[in-house]
Amino acid sequence: VTVEQHIGNIFMFSKVANAILFFRLDIRMGLLYLTLCIVFLMTCKPPLYMGPEYIKYFSDKTIDEELDRDKRVTWIVEFFANWSSECQSFAPIFADLSLKYNCSGLQFGKVDVGRYTDVSTRYKVSTSPLTKQLPTLILFQGGTETMRRPQIDKKGRAVSWTFSEENVIREFNLNELYQKAKKQSKPREEGPEEPPGTQAAAGHPAEETKKDK
Repeated sequence: VTVEQHIGNIFMFSKVANAILFFRLDIRMGLLYLTLCIVFLMTCKPPLYMGPEYIKYFSDKTIDEELDRDKRVTWIVEFFANWSSECQSFAPIFADLSLKYNCSGLQFGKVDVGRYTDVSTRYKVSTSPLTKQLPTLILFQGGTETMRRPQIDKKGRAVSWTFSEENVIREFNLNELYQKAKKQSKPREEGPEEPPGTQAAAGHPAEETKKDK
């Protein structure tokens, strides 16, 4: 758990405690405080990441097609929702990873499961307001899922996992995947240089020379 998550939890519990105190003092004050908190959450959302990245954004119609297009390509896909603060915190980390590791054989993608709910159903990513599955990172090799974080236990609950750059690199073996993808990438074939040929004379015909006797 990161320091930012600890601070966020402290603020959340303090708001809940304040709401309980206001309701015990005066129900009208409690309702007013609760209304102000809701308005604040709806109007003061953290800004979305707008920095550089090498990420392809999928829709519900393109994700399956893109994953199956070339089975030689390994994909790391983030399933996210814009309303999730955890997803917003992870966005610059995922973008930075894409800048470092993206190549023709290892590519990064994102799909908004808050918008495309059928994608969340197909890939079994919960979008409940209380879910611990956002964001979810899934590794696809040969068009098939080979691993995901966070993992889901037998009871269907997400196993706690910290979405840091170091954890993603280690758990998904990004250095190894990158080197393997670079080796498998075929270099561009360049045609052999054509030797410079003699250009045919154009225009005037060759002049006949006369030998002096």
